[in-house]
Amino acid sequence: MTSLEIRNDELIVHVRGWDRVFAFKSELRIPLAHVEGVARAGTELDAWKGWRVPGTSFPGFHAGTFYGRDGRAFWDVRGRDNAIAVYLRDDRFSKLIIDVDDPEAAIAMITRAAATPR
Repeated sequence: MTSLEIRNDELIVHVRGWDRVFAFKSELRIPLAHVEGVARAGTELDAWKGWRVPGTSFPGFHAGTFYGRDGRAFWDVRGRDNAIAVYLRDDRFSKLIIDVDDPEAAIAMITRAAATPR
């Protein structure tokens, strides 16, 4: 599970609990200018994840960096219900697929922050 924060024109993704160990990351910092869009994760959850380097993957849980057809993606997902997809451009990741406590609130927060002129 992750928690999100907007600070200094960045989306900060805090990886919580044991997921930090499985994902090999405790935090990601993404410039808001790199956010192209955000939505509930749907087909991404069923898609092939690619090569895991480094990370952990077993049925129902994916955490870490994965290289696939869409490039490099960061995953921290334990299920379908609270998963969102953050689509990026000009970043080291092409997308983030992450679990959050409140998907609708997270989508609204990221959308609002990314749309704010800098």
